[in-house]
Amino acid sequence: MHSVIAETTARIALRSRHSRADYLERIDAAGRSGPGRAKLSCANWAHSFAALPGEGKQRLMDPAAPNIAIVSAYNDMLSAHQPLGAFPDIIKRAAWEIGANAQFAGGVPAMCDGVTQGRPGMELSLFSRDVIAMATAVALSHDAFDGVLCLGICDKIVPGLMIGALAFGHLPVIFVPGGPMSSGASNAEKARVRLLFAEGKASREDLLASEIKSYHGPGTCTFYGTANSNQMLMEMIGLHLPGSAFVHPHTPLREALVAAAPQRAVEIGASGNAYAPMGRVVDEKSIVNAMVGLMATGGSTNHTLHLVAMARAAGVELTWEDFDDISRVTPLIARVYPNGNEDVNAFHAAGGMAFVVRQLLDAGLAHEDVLTVAGEGLRRYQTEPFLDDGRLVWRDGPERSLDEDVLRPVDNPFQAEGGTRLLTGGLGRAVMKTSALKPQHMVVEAPAIVFEEQDDLIAAFKRGELDRDFVAVVRFQGPKANGMPELHNLTPTLAVLQERGRKVALVTDGRMSGASGKVPAAIHLTPEAMDGGPIARVRDGDIIRLDPHQGVLEIKVGQAELMSRPPASPPGPSFGYGRELFGWMRGSVGAADHGASVLFA
Repeated sequence: MHSVIAETTARIALRSRHSRADYLERIDAAGRSGPGRAKLSCANWAHSFAALPGEGKQRLMDPAAPNIAIVSAYNDMLSAHQPLGAFPDIIKRAAWEIGANAQFAGGVPAMCDGVTQGRPGMELSLFSRDVIAMATAVALSHDAFDGVLCLGICDKIVPGLMIGALAFGHLPVIFVPGGPMSSGASNAEKARVRLLFAEGKASREDLLASEIKSYHGPGTCTFYGTANSNQMLMEMIGLHLPGSAFVHPHTPLREALVAAAPQRAVEIGASGNAYAPMGRVVDEKSIVNAMVGLMATGGSTNHTLHLVAMARAAGVELTWEDFDDISRVTPLIARVYPNGNEDVNAFHAAGGMAFVVRQLLDAGLAHEDVLTVAGEGLRRYQTEPFLDDGRLVWRDGPERSLDEDVLRPVDNPFQAEGGTRLLTGGLGRAVMKTSALKPQHMVVEAPAIVFEEQDDLIAAFKRGELDRDFVAVVRFQGPKANGMPELHNLTPTLAVLQERGRKVALVTDGRMSGASGKVPAAIHLTPEAMDGGPIARVRDGDIIRLDPHQGVLEIKVGQAELMSRPPASPPGPSFGYGRELFGWMRGSVGAADHGASVLFA
């Protein structure tokens, strides 16, 4: 085991010893109480299966008959979630064939950040994670289940499902993904048209035609943003059936993997001989494995929020220093858009997660001795699923990359370090994604231009006011101000200026999309402007320096002078598009480096 990985894991375990012990005590007590149905009164029990047909009633009258909960984020709006509509019937049939039962326990909301980018609805996006967690808890609150299958893929949905399910950590939980859509227009072509549109050189019709070619069918968007980073994390933590992350929807192999999930959930239940409760699968080592995977593949910076919150739900306390330390020793071995030109389908074809897991384990960068839903440690995840005469089997994945433009071994990486760095300095603490940056764009020192809204920056660009070196400071975008919306719409504008040879960067207490990274950006800045952070006192012309090599975010203004300035006035309360319903969340949310959650504020 690499010494830094071992030391970081030990540090996390020591820091988490009290919170983790409390969590394990709670779930162990829940596990000792036995199946929920055995404790229900006859009236309660009858309610739990009143709508089932006769045979189903007969089966669930036996308190020992396994009953699997289905919690799904299905809707037709998200291309990634549309395939989930067919999954419950597949799961129920498969469960019935092995003497078990499966019930649709509840649905959770699932919004599409791709639809809400730059729109008022994006201000609900981050908080939807905690709503999903609470909805998951409501679905499982009936205490009538022996295992759980979580159906969800995209940005806030998987973290929300995981946080909610960890409250029932005495149960085995398997995440059942849907897989990516087939490849459409190349990412390079999509980016080219977006830049032309930002400069006014392509029409809206041209832009729409390009986007339709890119997002064209059922399945996860094929760039390596937060949704596909979620799927990588579930493999690294051991909550997927091995190799199921990037198998296409509506294929025989995908359906076989869906059908195998309830069977495995029964096998790892409390009454079996391979008990794998979720609260034991998710521990300090598996969370470190997730961070290593994130850095090795150049995954989404959103997980410096989500993974912190997910870990806290299991009693594990992460800091941004943990991410930074792991990033410094984890080589970047994948190039998937926006970190490269190819998509997740090319990544999967080149060797995918099986190759990544093998490389990380062989290099001592990941913990092999972890409990997983597959039951055999993380080494099981270097295998791939196949159909052998219609039967689902697993075989060893490739030992060598089939395309080193996409995927490389650890001894020949794209970069010696991973994809994320912690920046600290006079403005506070922020996160910077480096895996998609060219070397000449890493360090920026320039005068600040301050904006209160992302639309103000875009308007200034259109007026021709930004053709110069500058650091865009976009404030009052943190969780307490407006729910911390993604500012991905700024990427094309800033990229145009960068390609003109200008030194540009972004500093914000908001988020960028998991698909961002081409322009240097210090994001998730904490303390945020709404919380009295120094960013509220920055003025136009202040010199700001971003340097991920040194891990600094400096403002060339004395701290006493900076803090003596009156802070900028915060925006008024948000109304419309449901934002007023989330006011209590904005008032109660914790800081970004604690996961930006109302559940662990």
